[in-house]
Amino acid sequence: MESISVFEIIKVGIGPSSSHTMGPWNAASAFIRIIKRERSIAEVKEVFLEFFGSLAKTGIGHGTDIAGMLGLNGEDFKTINTSKIDEKIAYIKDTQTINLGGEKEIPFIYGHHLILNMKKSLDFHPNGMIFKAIFEDGTELVQDFYSVGGGFIASQEKNSIEKQCVRTLYPCHKASDIAKYCQKLGFDKISDLILINEESWRTQEETREEALYIWQQIKECIYKGVNKEGILPGGLNVSRRAVGINRKLLGDKIYKNKDEWFQQVVDAEENFTNINKWIACFALAVNEENASFGRIITAPTNGASGVIPAVLMYSQAFTESISDEDIVRFLLVAGEIGTLFKKNATISAAMGGCQAEIGVSSAMAAAGLTEILGGSVGQVLMAAEIAMEHHLGLTCDPIKGLVQIPCIERNTMGAMKAITAANIALESDPTKAKVTLDEVIQTMWETALSMSDRFKETSEGGLAIAVNVPEC
Repeated sequence: MESISVFEIIKVGIGPSSSHTMGPWNAASAFIRIIKRERSIAEVKEVFLEFFGSLAKTGIGHGTDIAGMLGLNGEDFKTINTSKIDEKIAYIKDTQTINLGGEKEIPFIYGHHLILNMKKSLDFHPNGMIFKAIFEDGTELVQDFYSVGGGFIASQEKNSIEKQCVRTLYPCHKASDIAKYCQKLGFDKISDLILINEESWRTQEETREEALYIWQQIKECIYKGVNKEGILPGGLNVSRRAVGINRKLLGDKIYKNKDEWFQQVVDAEENFTNINKWIACFALAVNEENASFGRIITAPTNGASGVIPAVLMYSQAFTESISDEDIVRFLLVAGEIGTLFKKNATISAAMGGCQAEIGVSSAMAAAGLTEILGGSVGQVLMAAEIAMEHHLGLTCDPIKGLVQIPCIERNTMGAMKAITAANIALESDPTKAKVTLDEVIQTMWETALSMSDRFKETSEGGLAIAVNVPEC
């Protein structure tokens, strides 16, 4: 089984969905690379993109069509000026052209060259898409892609696209592997083991730098979210709430940048109610940014991107674990727990419902928090198990296909459950646990397989149909 770096699970992304935005964007970029490898952009006469299944059914709400166009246009979601996205899409639609790979303007008519096929699903995975390039000599290049969660893409022929297979020094494909190697090596911290395994991709110093870079991106995202007012795009008329909570909790305190704001949070009055509100505020801020095509940290998906930031921010603002080393250890352990779910179950809501997103992110956050609060190896794994156990069966039923209701509030719940799970684990003897993390991961996968497709990011069940929202 292939090893996965923690920074493939926790990474810089763009809203509103890892499966429905980042995945298609990555696929479009990969198709451009395939064209360049097989022929050249200059030889392309037309390009076509068709989305199927879940990608098509909730494509407009998730910005799937936008992601596909921007990817074909040669844009990178890690560097694009997110405030220019609407302008770039308007240009493509108005001029009926696309700058393929950023190199050649070719005709591109929305609805003809890009189609959302809501009547058909591809067999390999619910999140399927097919790209086709027609060259000047009449020959064609066709490639299928599937967005399999967390921004990862695959084809029917290959499980992963353009990825080098990596095997770590101490392969951890199960929670039992983590426990085994920690015992063998005499480690009382899971993060010590993960730090060694991450050397398969980068040096330990580079790993620390990447973790601290992600922390800065988390702070930046939350800071943006708590300082933006207005209505989220998409037609549901959802108001941003993080800004109001932030203002109420800080009162008349003044700050000029994210570091000054963070210090104000640390210095604010601490009581259970206020801390509870801050945790909700952190999560809301991230997911309101996500809902508006903001740059966020995918962890492990965009729909669940507020959980880990909220819990990590909580640890830095309201506990004694406030060092850079704690931040690194939190993210290493959280990311490693995410790899276990990806390898043995799924992190795609289209495959497993929201238990695969919020549930996984809550388990990741619970493990990371337990690690830095002094938990043993067994307690860390127990915290992850507790968090997932109480998300089993959670459906994905976004209203109008938007990552807003119930998704935004659901992140606050996932964060709260993660903190509760950590606290329970820290006061428990893991040798007396009746359910292991490996067992709950297997149970989650079996639950996913049994779940109706109506509750797997199709907007055909649950709240998505129970709440009647008129089209704008």
